[in-house]
Amino acid sequence: MKVVVLAGGTSTERDVSLSSGSMIYRALKKNGHQAILLDVYLGYEGNVDGIFERDEDWAAQVGAISEKNPDLDVIRAMRPDGDKNFFGPNVLSLCKSADAVFMALHGANGEDGKIQACFELMGITYTGTDFVSSAIAMDKGITKDIFRAYGIPTPAGLRLKKGEREREKVPYPCIVKACCGGSSVGVSIARNEGEYENAKEEAFLYDNEVIVEQYIEGREFSVGVMDGKALPVIEIAPKQGFYDYKNKYQAGSTVETCPARLSREETEKIQRLAELAYEALRMKSYARMDFMKNDQGEFFCLEANTLPGMTPTSLLPQEAAAVGMSFEELCEKILQYAVTDK
Repeated sequence: MKVVVLAGGTSTERDVSLSSGSMIYRALKKNGHQAILLDVYLGYEGNVDGIFERDEDWAAQVGAISEKNPDLDVIRAMRPDGDKNFFGPNVLSLCKSADAVFMALHGANGEDGKIQACFELMGITYTGTDFVSSAIAMDKGITKDIFRAYGIPTPAGLRLKKGEREREKVPYPCIVKACCGGSSVGVSIARNEGEYENAKEEAFLYDNEVIVEQYIEGREFSVGVMDGKALPVIEIAPKQGFYDYKNKYQAGSTVETCPARLSREETEKIQRLAELAYEALRMKSYARMDFMKNDQGEFFCLEANTLPGMTPTSLLPQEAAAVGMSFEELCEKILQYAVTDK
């Protein structure tokens, strides 16, 4: 098949997206597909004739994830017309001419349903869930409301808009995070008033609305779900601090155990919660749910990821590997979900 692997963009997760995209691109090439790796924002200004038939290493220049967020002003400066059209040169025409688009985007303008909705209108086949569930899951406040409605335990908390007067407080320690962020960008733990004010200031850099929720002391887990069925549970244990941007993507920063060391009953419980979250958010194809388990043995679902990372340190590929599915097989299965659900 002719496949566009769509990555990059202008979100704070740009580097993560490019890393995911380069991995997916190479896997699809190994699987025999005519794949190209394309930056959704920068596009491609060269000759596109026969582009899918060319044997070029499109992923050679991307893939490394720095410890800090990318300087998006530099990226935006490369597209003077970026405020008038998010899609870079030839992006839509190449996506239209492909058999499918493999979505390797993360964060805003990629994981929030906007591009998915555009593709729906243009009849472009793409991987992952649809624009409705993408938009819902991107908003952590709405996600938590739906979790509560479905009886899925989630940390208590509140939503706070920029400049809004606080009518209630979440006891310390608490977590402050951007409402529509990802990869733990704009996430802080606040243990006192000073840290709380700093945490809000940091989170508001990335969004005009933040989530303040109770801090759950305990163990952290993640559960991938494919076509409604949970994969093995993975436990995440950062060597220092919490599971922030650096610990997620810098090799050796975190100890990951899959299958997680849980009893059979605990494993089945967290997998059922992940499947229920998938169903409640109307997801399709694949997703990943993040959980905490406190010292009393209670599980709390933190959020849902509609386009989980596919980087060298990402969790979903490790979970798939635990059931004997190689990275190439995982990518192929995700691609087949898209083309058979047209």
